Amino acid sequence: MKADVQDIIAAPVPAAHHGNETYLALVWRRLKRSWTGMAGLILVCLLMLMTIFAEFFSPVDPKLTGVAFAPPQMISITDQDGKLVWPRTYQLGEGTELDPITFQPIVGPDYANPKDLGFFVKGFSYRLLGLLPMDRHFFGAVDGTPVNFLGTDKFGRDVLSRIFHGSRVSLMIALTVVFIVTVVGTTIGMVSGYFGGRFDIWMQRFVELVLAFPQLPLYLALTSLIPVTAPTNVFLAFVIFVMSALGWAQMSREVRGKTLALARIDYVRAAMAIGATDRRIIFQHIFPNVMSHVIVAVTLAIPNVVLLESFLGFLGFAVKPPLMSWGLMLQDTATYSVIGSYPWILSPVAFVLITVFAFNALGDGLRDAVDPY
Repeated sequence: MKADVQDIIAAPVPAAHHGNETYLALVWRRLKRSWTGMAGLILVCLLMLMTIFAEFFSPVDPKLTGVAFAPPQMISITDQDGKLVWPRTYQLGEGTELDPITFQPIVGPDYANPKDLGFFVKGFSYRLLGLLPMDRHFFGAVDGTPVNFLGTDKFGRDVLSRIFHGSRVSLMIALTVVFIVTVVGTTIGMVSGYFGGRFDIWMQRFVELVLAFPQLPLYLALTSLIPVTAPTNVFLAFVIFVMSALGWAQMSREVRGKTLALARIDYVRAAMAIGATDRRIIFQHIFPNVMSHVIVAVTLAIPNVVLLESFLGFLGFAVKPPLMSWGLMLQDTATYSVIGSYPWILSPVAFVLITVFAFNALGDGLRDAVDPY
């Protein structure tokens, strides 16, 4: 009996796991509990993949012209007799029967010439990431012929392929503008809130002046200053500059409010007492504590810029051909007759809505994960 007790006492005790987690691990664990946040994260990742590998996902060359305003070619899993077959599509063709009212040939699916669909099929040649020559595409016709899943525009160009390529310009503008706004607004907000005094007073009066301008008329006025004959890159850079110049003020005001509260915390006062430089205090003590708010603000600002670019592109003030963007594609919907006759031209709106939902859902999930209380 004594030997058993001694063996139990002498047995090694397994090390206790206290479950210490880093801040990022805690945020990720909380984010995984939010189904909307995870849905937004998945959609954002898919949008990034679609943007980076736009040529791979495009079934047709976006510059290839064909029949104007051709309707979408629907995917079918049945043949003419109703039997199940591999997914295929049928081109629309004129039949031999006439419409009893208009006496025009009835247009319908051409069941005699089906096009089998498949994954990783051959198509138009391109360079993956601008480097690797390839001709494989994620989805399309097995024989390599063009298939318009979302129809064509007024010039006969494939709408779906142009949406994939247009996402590059739309998201590039949004990410660039938000990056500039974040850097400028965060820096000015932290410096203004930390130093205070006259510098803070004058800086906040300037911020209020920028916020007082009605942004939409100012956007239209500034973007109309650049000549129509200007190069595309110059026009695009000017649009990014205008959006950034008018968007940093709100971010600066929010970061300043956070900095005013953080500047009175004990560890910041202790750093001042031991003689730490202002630069070290701002970027090593205050900046890490402001980042949680900045990350959430960035995810919520991106959809706003996407909507603004789409609106300005619709009016013709954002992107000029030969570039492609979602806003520029929506110019074809300027008349009600086009929308009523060719509703598939509104397809870019669905991608804009998905992008706005994805970033907003991710932002809401991050906000709850970063500050659960």
